[in-house]
Amino acid sequence: MFDHVTITVSDRAASDEFWRAGTAAGYRDDGAPGPRPQYGPDYYGGFLLDPDGNSVEAVTHDTPRETMIDHLWIRVADVAAAKRFYETIAPHAGTRLGDDQPDRAQFLLGENALGGSFSLVSGDEATEHVHLAFAARDNATVDAFHRAATEAGYRDNGAPGERPEYHAGYYGAFALDPDGNNVEVVNHNR
Repeated sequence: MFDHVTITVSDRAASDEFWRAGTAAGYRDDGAPGPRPQYGPDYYGGFLLDPDGNSVEAVTHDTPRETMIDHLWIRVADVAAAKRFYETIAPHAGTRLGDDQPDRAQFLLGENALGGSFSLVSGDEATEHVHLAFAARDNATVDAFHRAATEAGYRDNGAPGERPEYHAGYYGAFALDPDGNNVEVVNHNR
């Protein structure tokens, strides 16, 4: 389970349609579409529960986001330990620590607030089998990510290199976070 993921949609009508189509298909309602001023002045979203009980949301903002994923929450066994890992790789993953609380560490994506975020949240059951991939602009950044993670004592899950089985020019490296999630930095060389 990943707990909560939010997908950015183009407008309120798309959020409404996401919720309508999902409930019509039998997915459980987790919050009808509407404004959510507690999350931001221009926040509008509709929520469903997937078959595993994860909250999936379609959100739109007056100012369009730069990413498809608006935000993602994953549960971890130890927020402080997970935060240390993601702080270690942050310079190479294009992230930075945002909100930092004992039970939640939020990392911002991209250069401004329009890039989305992911949060590490405390929970009884840690999220399992997550693969997070962060885009890099060059192969040197992929190499630096892998070096920083492994030199800090995190487990290697794939040394930097070409991965032609994904596509020509795919250059990635992998490390495991403290909860065993597969974290990648990749340059698509396109």
